[in-house]
This record gives sequence, structure tokens and C-alpha cells, in this order.
Amino acid sequence: MMPDACVSYRKTGYFSKLICDYVEQEPVLKPFYNRFPEMGSFKEQLREKQGSYSGDTRQVLADALERQYAHTVMTAETSSNIHALRSENTFTITTGHQLNLFTGPSYFLYKIITTLKLARQLASEYAGYHFVPVYWMATEDHDFEEINHFNVHGKNFCWNRSSGGAVGRFSTDGLDEVYRLFAAELGPGASSEFLKQLFEKAYLEHDNLASATRFLVNELFGEYGLVIVDGDDRSLKELFIPYAENDIFRNVAYRSVSGTSEALKEADGNYNLQVNPREINLFYLDEGLRERIGKAGDTYGVVDTDITWSKEALLQHLQEEPQKFSPNVILRPLYQEVILPNLCYIGGGGEIAYWLQLKGFFEEEKVPFPVLLVRNSVLLVSAKQRSKLENLRISPEALFLKRDAFINKKVREISDVDIDFTPQKKHLQEQFREMYELAEKTDKTFLNAVRAQEKKQLKGLDKLEKRLLKAQKRKLSDQVIRMTEIQNELFPGQSLQERTVNFSQFYEQYGKALISLLLDELDPLKGDFYVLTPQA
Repeated sequence: MMPDACVSYRKTGYFSKLICDYVEQEPVLKPFYNRFPEMGSFKEQLREKQGSYSGDTRQVLADALERQYAHTVMTAETSSNIHALRSENTFTITTGHQLNLFTGPSYFLYKIITTLKLARQLASEYAGYHFVPVYWMATEDHDFEEINHFNVHGKNFCWNRSSGGAVGRFSTDGLDEVYRLFAAELGPGASSEFLKQLFEKAYLEHDNLASATRFLVNELFGEYGLVIVDGDDRSLKELFIPYAENDIFRNVAYRSVSGTSEALKEADGNYNLQVNPREINLFYLDEGLRERIGKAGDTYGVVDTDITWSKEALLQHLQEEPQKFSPNVILRPLYQEVILPNLCYIGGGGEIAYWLQLKGFFEEEKVPFPVLLVRNSVLLVSAKQRSKLENLRISPEALFLKRDAFINKKVREISDVDIDFTPQKKHLQEQFREMYELAEKTDKTFLNAVRAQEKKQLKGLDKLEKRLLKAQKRKLSDQVIRMTEIQNELFPGQSLQERTVNFSQFYEQYGKALISLLLDELDPLKGDFYVLTPQA
């Protein structure tokens, strides 16, 4: 049997050089993070955060969370964790995500499960401390097109409505039609009924997307003590006023992040920057509105509106109504770390990449920079698919190859003739080495003719090798078709399963056992891509 396996991020070919270098602790990246995610790193992270996070902030946070959960049935585990946040020995492990419809791609699940698992591991290692798993809802995001759909059984379920403003405030009107189509797609069984009820209760019985998402995530993970935070909160924004002032009037983020970004580019020319700071990194938030704040001369204003302020008027407005000021992607991490007693942020490759641009900014603001952890990635393989892979002798590593490379590799392996002409090429090069020596001793102008002939003959061998490979593909067409089909199943659209397929496709088949398996198998501190076969 093919055992469940782990494949390194680099070998999958789906992760950037920056992220592969980070998880492999390349020395060139050491200046861009505080502590690497290893169990021993959290001892100093605890001390640093404990020394900077005030008891008053704890009370504001816990009070805000209790208000946010006022209309949600809290589990005893979550209630206990919120209460524990008032104590100075309690810290958070945090992940965040957009309010994707019905969670969007399945990596949403893996983010949260990585967070739950790390909190458990830390609790076992550090007696006397309490670790609370946190999901930060990106309620102030405004990119509706990124979140208004999900994919099940190869079908795309989309919520069609006009967009504008912060998505967390969007009315859930119109989702009854999405529910009808989704429910019709699911088969019979207890897990399917649970999914139907989950969608119905979340989106048809809640008025806005933020409350619907809170209900949904609480239903899935409340029993594990997950605490859900909505940053769109006046009392929490009040804690951030000094940092917002620094951004608007002193452009601290712009200067700091620009400097770090340049240093990151110089560290390795192949690193791609994820974000670019603006002089002001705040949006103005109002009903149906989330637009950038900009400056022209001595006047501040909201882009594409008639809203303007003098410096004094803007400062006063910030003090009086901080809830109307919304951090962008540069400022949101700082906001999170200011209001939470956080030790570690868990994110996908793209997220961790932009966090690596922020360390200098955090240092200038005197806020501890969290440990950065790349979330666990998962490829779920059914028992039937696993059997096919075993019969075709396809290894987990081979699955991640791009289509042509995958097929060529397997055809070479199963062919009854040797398609690899490497030995012939080496033999040819040995023969030409003798001719080069002869040319050196006689007429050096003869060298160019020798080089041209060597190139021509090597090119001829390449062509013959490709023709033979093509012929073998035709001969082994049945195996090629079956290999292509199984890779298509596991990599829909030649993309990672976790970035495409909604969790409900797997939950329908495996039920709650899916979450239990993931909690058992995943190891947050082991930077690998997991290939797992759940038991139905």
C-alpha cells in the first residue's frame, strides 16, 4: 500500500522560492523575521509579548469578544478561552482569512486546524500558560469577487450581487438561491444533511456576512475552543488610534516597509514582493463605502468621494470615530498584534511573504513581531484513488509534477525499452573530447567545426529521444489516459486541490472524522505538504 506521505514544499513546485527558502531557514532571510517556528522559539516570544501587552488591553479585548458573541451560542470551550484572555498568562495563536462563501477553498479548514493543533502542542510544552486559537475574520475586506463563490464536484456556486464597502456588512439577501442549488448537488446521508443545515442556518438565518461566517466557523470549530475575532469594532479600533496617527501624519509604515522591501529584493533577486506600501495605508469605512484615504497638499480626503479634512479635522475625527478607519494589508497585521496577546501568525505562502516585509515596521512601532508559520497544506486522496495510484505505481512526489513532466516520467518508468539517451550522449561527448584535443594540437580554427558537429549530433539524439518517447506514449496510451485522469481528479484544473475544492466535498464523504484525522495527522512545526487518505 502507498503510505500517507509528506512532500517538501520545494518539491511540489507550487510554492515560491521565498517561501521554500523560509521554511528551509536559508540564512539570507534571517534579518526579515524575529524567531523561526520551532518549539523552543516560543519561550522568548512569550517573554517578549508578556512584557509589552498590557492588562488593560486584555480587558478591552475580552469585553469586545463577549459583545461580538452576544448572538452566537458559545461553546463552553470558547467561553472559557475568552475568559482566560483576561489573565496575563494567556496568549493567542492566530490565523486570518477572508469571509469566503461557505469557507471557499478547503485550505480555509487547514489554516484553522493548523492553529488549533499548534495551540495544543504549546499547551503540552509550556505548563502554566494558556494558549487560545484565534480566527481573525477579514470583515473589512472589500474584494467581493474573491469570496463570492465556492466549488463542489467541479461545479461553481456563485453569489451574484452588487459589491461596495466592507464585505462583513453585506446583507445575506439572495443566498437562498445559492442554497437551493447547493442542496440539490449533495447526495443522501447524515453528513450531507448537516452541510445543508449548516449553510441554511448560517446564511439564511443571519442578516450579514460577518454574523453568518461567525456562526459557520463556530459550528465547525467551537468545540475546540476557537475564538473568532472581528476587527470591525469601535473599542478595538480605539486601541489602534496612536498607530493610525503615525501612519496618516508620519508615514511610518511607508518608510519602514519600503526600506525592508528593498533589502528583501537585494537579498535575492528572485524574491517577488507581495505588497507595496502607500504613504497612507488606511481606508475610510462607512455604509457601502471603503475607499483609500489620500493627501493632496495640506488637504486629506477619501479617494473618489467629496469627503475632505484639514489635518486638525482629520485628527479629531479619528479620535471621535476610530471605527471608520480601516487598515489595509500593510497595517492590518500591526492592528492584529496590537490588540491580541499573540505569539504566532499562521498563514499561506502569499501571506507569510508579505509579513516578511514588515519586521522593520514593527520594530519602529515597538510592537513584538510574531513567529511566522506557513500553514499545513493537504492533498486528500480517497481510498479508491489511492488504489489507482498504487496500481499505476505513482508516488506522491510524482503527482505534483506538471502534466507533461508527469506523463514523460511515468512513460519512461513503465516502458519496456530504455527511452533515456543520457548514456549515448555521454559516450558521444567522450568521443568529441578526443577531437577537441586533436584540434588543439593541429589547427585551432578546426575547433568551431568540432563544436558545431557536436551540437548537431547531440540535437539529433534529443530529437530521436523525443520521437521514441512519443511512440511509447502511443503504445502505452491506456496507461497515459489513466494517469492523466487520476491527476486531473486530484489537481482540478491543474491547480492544487486545496486551492480549488470546497471542504464540503470531503465532509460529505467523511463527516466529522475528516477534522479528527487532520487534527491527528498534521504537525504545524513540520513544513511539508501532507498527502492523506481519510477513512470513510
